[in-house]
Amino acid sequence: MPEAHHDPAGDPAPDRPRAITAPATRGDLVFRIVLRVAGYSVFALMGLIAAFLLGRGSTALRATGWSFLSTQKWQTEAHHFGIAAVLPDGVLIAVVALVVAVPVSLCAALFISEYAPVRLRGLLVAMVDLMAAVPSIIYGLWGFFFLQGRVLGTVRWAALHLGGVLPFLKVPLGDVGTSYTSSTFVAGLVVALMITPIITSLSREVFSQAPQGEREGAYALGSTRWGMVRTVVLPFGRGGVIGAVMLGFGRAMGETIAVALIISPTFTLNTHILQAGANSISALIALRFSESDGLSLSALMAAGLVLFALTLVVNVLAGIVVSRSRSGAATAD
Repeated sequence: MPEAHHDPAGDPAPDRPRAITAPATRGDLVFRIVLRVAGYSVFALMGLIAAFLLGRGSTALRATGWSFLSTQKWQTEAHHFGIAAVLPDGVLIAVVALVVAVPVSLCAALFISEYAPVRLRGLLVAMVDLMAAVPSIIYGLWGFFFLQGRVLGTVRWAALHLGGVLPFLKVPLGDVGTSYTSSTFVAGLVVALMITPIITSLSREVFSQAPQGEREGAYALGSTRWGMVRTVVLPFGRGGVIGAVMLGFGRAMGETIAVALIISPTFTLNTHILQAGANSISALIALRFSESDGLSLSALMAAGLVLFALTLVVNVLAGIVVSRSRSGAATAD
């Protein structure tokens, strides 16, 4: 038998795991190269998009400088334009959408993953996925012709009875029929319906991966089903839910056609979400692109660059939150 190696002090050398290596075949090398090219191409495409927007929007950015972020006018012929009104309005539309969509999405995700019968679960998942496949213009037409007329009564009641307590619900224009149409709130409701499938699908996937052993342990300690969900499923999926919400926010910020069909475009910052008049960068680009040239087109490209940077930051933060969470670590395995 081979003798054990000893160090100079006479103690046996510590055990070390033996490295196991396998020779890489030609197929393995090709597969790795393809994956690396695919991964790096994502960064290349994002860089090319940013470079294109920056190059096409540089004329407008040089003409206005930093005032592009603080001007609430859009008068390109007078070199007086900026996104100080449309950017906050777009954020407000996205926030309204999240306030409506997040509770509905979480309840739907919990029902599908924890309470729905097994036979019904597949059908519900398919229906949620089908909602995500509906074109944006369909949601916009539905919101304009069907939803808006049916929520005006509720919107008017909220403005008249709650506007004195909650200033953002007040409608300074007065109680007339056109005061409550084409508002930030109505646009937010339509966008909420569009981001609900995204948040629901991601949250359901995270909830379904909660460890089975911890579920059974909660039941063994006498927990009810809701107690198990509250102490095991929700804490496990917290990071994934936050990431899903942030991804939904990025989608809401970039929504174009549905918002353009609903809103009545304005270039004044409107913090009263029930009042007529709203705007967003994506809707601004969609409504002005066909009639723009020269400096106007460059200004739209600069606005698109700001929106691109904002959504990129939101998505990166969402990825960081998910990767550092317990649920993100589990889904990465």
